[in-house]
Amino acid sequence: MQKHYDNTEKAKKAFLVSILGDGNDEIRGLVETLGVEIAGHERINVREKTPKYGIGSGKAAELAQKATDLGADCIILDWNPSPSQQRNWETLASISVLDRQELIIRIFAQRASTKEAELQVKLAELSYFLPRLTHKYIDLSRQRGGRFGTRDTGETKLETDRRQLEQRIRRLEKQIEEVRRQRQTQRRQRERQGIPICAIVGYTNAGKSSLLNALTGADVPVEDKLFVTLDAVTRRFQLTPGVTVLLTDTVGFIRQLPHSLIKAFHSTLEEAALADILIHILDASEPEIDSNYRTTFSVLGELGAQNIPMITVLNKVDRLAADEDSQNLLQELKNRFPESIAVSVKNKTGLEDLKNRIAFMLKNNHPVVT
Repeated sequence: MQKHYDNTEKAKKAFLVSILGDGNDEIRGLVETLGVEIAGHERINVREKTPKYGIGSGKAAELAQKATDLGADCIILDWNPSPSQQRNWETLASISVLDRQELIIRIFAQRASTKEAELQVKLAELSYFLPRLTHKYIDLSRQRGGRFGTRDTGETKLETDRRQLEQRIRRLEKQIEEVRRQRQTQRRQRERQGIPICAIVGYTNAGKSSLLNALTGADVPVEDKLFVTLDAVTRRFQLTPGVTVLLTDTVGFIRQLPHSLIKAFHSTLEEAALADILIHILDASEPEIDSNYRTTFSVLGELGAQNIPMITVLNKVDRLAADEDSQNLLQELKNRFPESIAVSVKNKTGLEDLKNRIAFMLKNNHPVVT
């Protein structure tokens, strides 16, 4: 009987496998955020895709052996194999195998600190696990006979567990829908007050929470890690004398954000879709800034928020040295992102320019009527 590896166990040392030219450094940040040691990182060029592993069988065997030689207790694939491919990898390597979806879901589970976030993450976990339930009983399903006749006992247990899992998913969906209705009530109250809403969006760890803290004096937790903030946090912000706005910090985006998480966090993410202005914050020191920019727009498109008026903010310019090459880089970024505003939330520079831009856009979109 084949051994089934329990992916709920905490990995301690991982061997990473990613595809060349596909945002290879991001996976390292995700694994480090989870608190797992990186034993090795192999970047591969996929020439052949097979149904069994998603890559060539020989290459898969070579990678599995490398993981063993390095003493890794799990392999993390920076893509999303099918459930059967994931099980084939585990059989080949004799250790647990996580895909990109499960890695991100685990980080979200680790970061969830409120009841709403916990509900949303649990829904994503169960939605991810449901199609993988079959493989848990692959050996039992070969056992026929007993009082069930030709119906196998493994399938019976599988059907029971599947039904229970589906019932839990429905209960969670109802609870999250209740939270969503509460959010809608809060929004209607804000709309009646006529207070404009600005939502801060962007790639994870670009500095969204830091910007909220700098502008409003909020005390949202800030760390140099991915997905520190999972809940939408809204604070009042005195923009100019007599003009108040609501500033909302949203969950960070990431390349290939699992659809189950987008669905589960829809009530939180739709804060961006219902905003009057989006403040799109980018990390100016990030080499993958163009990719991060496209990723944010992709997620905003899924939320139907891609046409909301937007201010692009180049944050962390303090990380660019004062030499000529860095200044040329900053100018190049400004050329690539026209009308963007360069700020350093850390050094509190550029924030007045941002406030003036918000006031200007609100004046155009919400003319003052006496």
